[in-house]
Amino acid sequence: MDKNLIKILPFVKPYKFHVVWNIIYNILYALFSTLSFIALIPMMKVLFNNAEKIRVEPVYKGIFNIGTYGNNYLYYYITKLTEKSGPQFALVFVVALIISTFLLKNLFNYLASNHLMHLKNGVLKDLRNTMFNKIIDLPVSYYSEKRKGDIMARMLGDVNEVQNSFFSILELIVKEPMTILFTIIAMFLISVKLTLFVFIFIPISGYAISKIGKSLKSKSIESQFEGGYLISVVEESLSGLKVVKSYNAESNFKQKFNASVSRLLKLSNSIGRKNNLASPMSEFMGIIVIAILLWYGGNMVLVEHFANGQPLLDGAKFLAYMGLAYNILTPAKSISKATYSVKSGLAAAERVFEVLEVENTITDKPNAIVKSFFEDNITIENINFKYEDENVLKNFSIQVPKGKTVALVGQSGSGKSTIANLLTRFYDVQEGSIKIDDINIKDMTMNSLRSLMGLVTQDSILFNDTIKNNLLIGKQNASDEEIIEALKVANAFEFVQDLPNGINTNIGDAGGKLSGGQKQRLSIARAVLKNPPIMILDEATSALDTESEKLVQVALENMMQNRTSIVIAHRLSTIQKADKIIVMKKGKIVEQGTHLELLALQGTYANLVTLQSFEQ
Repeated sequence: MDKNLIKILPFVKPYKFHVVWNIIYNILYALFSTLSFIALIPMMKVLFNNAEKIRVEPVYKGIFNIGTYGNNYLYYYITKLTEKSGPQFALVFVVALIISTFLLKNLFNYLASNHLMHLKNGVLKDLRNTMFNKIIDLPVSYYSEKRKGDIMARMLGDVNEVQNSFFSILELIVKEPMTILFTIIAMFLISVKLTLFVFIFIPISGYAISKIGKSLKSKSIESQFEGGYLISVVEESLSGLKVVKSYNAESNFKQKFNASVSRLLKLSNSIGRKNNLASPMSEFMGIIVIAILLWYGGNMVLVEHFANGQPLLDGAKFLAYMGLAYNILTPAKSISKATYSVKSGLAAAERVFEVLEVENTITDKPNAIVKSFFEDNITIENINFKYEDENVLKNFSIQVPKGKTVALVGQSGSGKSTIANLLTRFYDVQEGSIKIDDINIKDMTMNSLRSLMGLVTQDSILFNDTIKNNLLIGKQNASDEEIIEALKVANAFEFVQDLPNGINTNIGDAGGKLSGGQKQRLSIARAVLKNPPIMILDEATSALDTESEKLVQVALENMMQNRTSIVIAHRLSTIQKADKIIVMKKGKIVEQGTHLELLALQGTYANLVTLQSFEQ
């Protein structure tokens, strides 16, 4: 059994009710599918006045004789009806019998499909939920190495492929095989000799069909990876559309997209050819078997020597037998198609479970502490940290007392933003420790740790929704009055009240309808609404013009009042009032003190101030 098939079983378990009934109805469908052809025999015998005459009511002798009893009782009833009311009434009866068997066959097919639908849609829902929960729970570091488009393709395309293709397996192992089994039993009951003759040709056609789909799974995996890359190109093109256009790079991105589409076309055509060949190949092989049967069985009816004045095979039975033989072709075609679908579904499942099985390296410890308040200080002790090979932080230690503002400054790449990533546990400390009130942050639940912190980043991350809903991320049960108060603190209420719908105005994709300064002030308002005791500002003004910076700076000063703040700054004018400024270079602390103390040292900080042309 394929490992991905085993992995999907836990998702099927909640819907075992539907699985059981699907199997039951499929078995009944297969049974009545066969009976619908067997019912043709008495009709043809009545039609050609060749029905068996049974005038004595048969006696039931147990389950092992049920077939003989059913056959004899049917002909007893037909004989009785013919002699009493004429052959026309007997014909009406057998026609009604045929209609009934076909009606039941299609009813059971509908019921089986209905239960399969509930199973497929239920598993799809659970897989989507599990997949989304996983991609939300995975640490930020995971996505620094992955294409977002590929993750989206797995989340949407591959999960759908599992639903559409994977559950063909129920038909592959129940519906179609049972139809073939019941049909073959009926064929044996009609003629053992003819059925054994059929069996010579079935393995030959089966082997020919199986050869076609041998490479289908690997092609499907290639196709799904290419689909992920294609979505990545689209996602990156739309996210960076301004850059693409400003650098006249449209042709470059069109070329990347067209190349991916061409590769996808080639793979899709290759998979499609194999899929399309399955059905005609199985039907053609089946028709060859039918043609041979017509010749061989026809001889048994017409040419063979008569025994006791009767042909070796009755004409009506032979016609029904041919119907049964053709009845095998449909499930045989379905099996060959389902085999390819399952292979495609297995390939998709492999990609889905590849994400679901990624180990989340940043998780809560068992019995982690829920810390709901901040009392004393934040202590960062002897941290060494690296993203890849080289340490970004080297023996880094600072202490941030409650209510104080500590600023981190330095050139790009000095490790400032890494501190923010480590404090919020987007990444985990490799050596050393970070403690809040002498409790290691690894010993706290991440939910309670992050509840203590508000984060404002350089990139104002807003969502395609109203201002109100963007702010409610900070505090989901906040009232409109609290939202307006937070906007006032963030120096944002003035522009928000001028918008068409105030706080209920939609700000577009990533806040595209607003200026950079307006977006940043909304980010600050969101942090203010959350009202955490610790605030982390990661270069919150570096992307703004001077006027916007001044407005945001006022908002930041309002927000930092009576709060413990860690400010990562590029523009030094924003941190002159900090209680302590830490100057960093290549992951190490080279200077620390107040603004005036550092200027007096005439060292690295003073040089940075001079470079930015700031005056005391």
